[in-house]
Amino acid sequence: MMKAAEVEIASQTFGDPAHPPMLLIMGAMASMLWWPEAFCRKLAAEGLFVIRYDNRDTGRSTKYAPGEPPYTFDDMADDAIRVLDRHGVAKAHVVGMSMGGMIAQLVALKHPSRVISLTAISTSPVETDTSHLPGMTEAYMKHSAEGADVDWSDRDQAIGFVVKDAHAIAGTAHPFDEKRTRAFVEQDYDRSGGFLSATNHFMLKSGEDRGGEDRKGGLQALKVPLLVIHGTEDPIFPVEHGAALAEAVAGAKLVRIVGGGHELHPNDWPTIVDAIVAHSQVR
Repeated sequence: MMKAAEVEIASQTFGDPAHPPMLLIMGAMASMLWWPEAFCRKLAAEGLFVIRYDNRDTGRSTKYAPGEPPYTFDDMADDAIRVLDRHGVAKAHVVGMSMGGMIAQLVALKHPSRVISLTAISTSPVETDTSHLPGMTEAYMKHSAEGADVDWSDRDQAIGFVVKDAHAIAGTAHPFDEKRTRAFVEQDYDRSGGFLSATNHFMLKSGEDRGGEDRKGGLQALKVPLLVIHGTEDPIFPVEHGAALAEAVAGAKLVRIVGGGHELHPNDWPTIVDAIVAHSQVR
């Protein structure tokens, strides 16, 4: 596995470091920019010290040659702790979305003393049999398969596909703003130096698959307060995944975003921010 000194994780903070810290973990192929700055500032305005960061192979963090990434989900969970350490944070509220929600669950299971509360958005339970839950929608599977034909080293092709993907995962509650989305994806692409290495995220294995530690008890062992936020029209992880996660953890709360997709739509921010802030005050 990679030594800590060999990995550089880029991060950014919002708000007063004296306020309760909140760590944001984003999903597959997504840099910290997918936690929009305005969203982060709304959380900070509620009295939180917000930290967002680039996962490995995204943004300005360490990148690897595309193919077989030399790290696991467990390593990415350790990256989250590395970010907290860098900012002098002993324990934080942790919020993860999509694959970042899975990483956040692992953080809470591996490092419970570092987590005050956990919020999981648009994600699925880890270390749990989810074979009985509905899979991706047919429409999204068809779109996703087209990603195999994308030349990810070609700026126009990569940006075009990610914009199409953002549209494919959007819900029906709000109109899709293609112009704004394209401008954002172009910004993310240029800041990241491309998305080619980020495709490594789809090849990741768990630490246990790579000879890592064996955790007993699964999600039933989770001891921190859990909030689950999930769109009712999520085409990647249908809302049943969020419900299963909430059901697996005693005392967990589920907030459904009616008509929401696999997204952080600005029109839904008031509901999402209010729920996250209220959850951060449970202790």
